[in-house]
Amino acid sequence: MIELKAPAELEAMRAAGLVVAAALAGVVEAVRAGVSTAELDEIAEQTIRDAGAVPSFKGYHGFPASICASVNQQIVHGIPSPTQVLADGDLISVDCGAILDGWHGDSAVTVSVGEPSPTDKALSEATRSAMLAGIEAVRADGRLTDISHAVETAVHESERSDQRRYGIIREYGGHGIGRAMHMEPFLPNYGKPGKGPRLRVGMAIAIEPMLTLGGEKTLELDDGWTVITVDGSRAAHWEHTVAVTEDGPWVLTAP
Repeated sequence: MIELKAPAELEAMRAAGLVVAAALAGVVEAVRAGVSTAELDEIAEQTIRDAGAVPSFKGYHGFPASICASVNQQIVHGIPSPTQVLADGDLISVDCGAILDGWHGDSAVTVSVGEPSPTDKALSEATRSAMLAGIEAVRADGRLTDISHAVETAVHESERSDQRRYGIIREYGGHGIGRAMHMEPFLPNYGKPGKGPRLRVGMAIAIEPMLTLGGEKTLELDDGWTVITVDGSRAAHWEHTVAVTEDGPWVLTAP
């Protein structure tokens, strides 16, 4: 079952999305060499709670923190730690969620620590471009995999312009969101268009491509959360929560 929201409910989700945007802005500003991922988590949680909201992630199936902080070869679900101290040249993806008045917002960004290498910069930009292409494909009466196809097509366009291959992570993808953080439908980041459920006004979907500088194979670590690339290549992750409206996509987690 796919949850459809009334206009007032989407406005409530927008309020939650703005909390997430503020938390991520605070984290991005604090990213620098010598800062631990646990310190970034504290910043996000404080921002969320100061807004009268609750972190979506903390306690979710036992997850111990308010953000996922995934560094270098970590793709998603990295657990913040005081011993994970950022260094110049690192690439960190930060995923954050907040619940406000029962509604969820979910967004992710990738940030370089210090001056990024050309390959890291290209990887992050390719991932963000893929997300934006997916957002542009959100149209009422379209199909779910129109978004998937737009994401994949944008990745291949970046591959041609960057003259390199990117790995598209397949086990993880976007999802419905609303009164719960993860809802139907699951949104792959690849595939043919014109398939899956029809996009209806009032749907809200988290669009979140994850790309690597190498292959697509993943491994979950013994902590039960952190997902890494099998080949050790670096990864990037960008995400926005997007609503389907009569006028096109509404990015609920945009600043």
